[in-house]
Amino acid sequence: MRADDLNLKELLEFDPAGGIVRFAGRRAVILDAVAHGLLRKELIDTFGVNVARGILTRFGYVHGKRMADAMRSEFKWDNDEEWRRAGPRIYCLQGLVVPDAESPGVHLGKGVTWKVSYEAEQHLLHLGRAEYPVCWTLCGLASGYLSSSMGKEVYTVEDRCLGRGDPACHVLARTREDWGKDMAEHLPFFQNKGIDASLKHVAEVLKRTERQLQERARRLARVAGLKEDPSGIMARSESMQRVVEQAKRMAGVDSTVMISGESGAGKERIARLLHDQSTRSEGPFIALNCGAVSETLLESELFGHARGAFTGAAQDRAGLFEAANGGTLFLDEVGDIPLSMQVKLLRAFQEREIRRVGENRSRPINVRIVTATNRDLSVEVAAKRFRKDLYYRLKVVELSVPPLRERREDILPLARIFLAEAALRMKRHVETLSPAAADQLLRYDWPGNVRELENAMERAVALARKSRVELDELPPEIRRAVPIPAVHGPPRPLKEVEKNHILATLDSHGGNRAKTAETLEIGIATLHRKLKSFAKS
Repeated sequence: MRADDLNLKELLEFDPAGGIVRFAGRRAVILDAVAHGLLRKELIDTFGVNVARGILTRFGYVHGKRMADAMRSEFKWDNDEEWRRAGPRIYCLQGLVVPDAESPGVHLGKGVTWKVSYEAEQHLLHLGRAEYPVCWTLCGLASGYLSSSMGKEVYTVEDRCLGRGDPACHVLARTREDWGKDMAEHLPFFQNKGIDASLKHVAEVLKRTERQLQERARRLARVAGLKEDPSGIMARSESMQRVVEQAKRMAGVDSTVMISGESGAGKERIARLLHDQSTRSEGPFIALNCGAVSETLLESELFGHARGAFTGAAQDRAGLFEAANGGTLFLDEVGDIPLSMQVKLLRAFQEREIRRVGENRSRPINVRIVTATNRDLSVEVAAKRFRKDLYYRLKVVELSVPPLRERREDILPLARIFLAEAALRMKRHVETLSPAAADQLLRYDWPGNVRELENAMERAVALARKSRVELDELPPEIRRAVPIPAVHGPPRPLKEVEKNHILATLDSHGGNRAKTAETLEIGIATLHRKLKSFAKS
């Protein structure tokens, strides 16, 4: 028997009564190609490209080995080479591919071209053009058939594909040894681990991680003496509770949100809350600090680029708009975006589509835009440093995060949570703050906001000698802090406010007049004179 002698009419057997179909003597079923395409789409949408590729490749591989065994047992071949050549012939008879006339079969060490691939056709139909080869089942099928017929592991890899816009599909078949290091990125998709076991393991890891995170949140809340908040945001102060409540309400709608506030105040945490409690929570949350990317790279970072678009663009690359599809794109420090980029951003927001650098076609995007800034963008607009139309496009809803000095009720709970986190991370037995240290945290003005507080607690844990943080283990600028004057009752004379402030500073330095004068930025003689006047009054 020769491979060219195979005939579809002879291979297919139909039960006249219906219900049983056999192919090459083995039970078979006839399935709709579109159903395969829809399954592929669901796998990619649910598990991502890598998992979907692994499942389909492995299915094809098992199918190919099974087919090779069936062909071996059902026919008497002239030689083993004819048995191996029967595989590509079967692919054609089953309607899977249409080969190029000059390279009709998959041969070891040689390439083969497919003019038509059902798999590429279905990917284009349901998912559009890809950035990678997509004939995963067919490559698995050819690999399984060749591996079985040759008695050693053979892997077929596609380097050109109709599904990514190439004029035809092209695959190469080599043994594991011949592929060498080039097979490293493809090998996991062919591995013979049970798919069910792999998915079960992934699910167990995710559940275990979720339980650990929940327990960690509970432990940290207990350390801080707080009720557990599902949002994960510390908000004892009335002003911060208001912001969190507004964010939770805004999470339910898909409007663009601008978050304003000083650096380190917690703007990104509010952005994550908007994402986590929205209908897009299963999608990605992609954050970009616009001020940290140079103007020349920002466009490529956001929109992506085509191969050869500029020096160093060695391959096509999707931008963050595409990476965030189905989820949220958070643009931090949006006020730092140059005017030339603001025009392109405005168009992307309005048209809901982007164009990669170096490409002519537009790509639809489905993302929620959340921005943050520490600038007053209305001032930037007046100074013509920020486009008015973009400003109003971004400011559909504005959430203003108050600085830490305006929500002092949050300082100690946050400090205790950061203390517990740092102790767990460093594996140090540091549990609490001394009364003097806690009091000093409340005296400080926190120009760096929550970020500065977190860093201060990490430093304190690293330096702590015992199980609690003492005053002298806090950063120097915090130790020097004096009580912040507060107006209670009717306004007081300026001399009285000055007297109270100077005496409080002197007290904080233990009566050391030199350090007090340095803190107050006055001369020692001036301090002596003022103290003498206070004694007389």
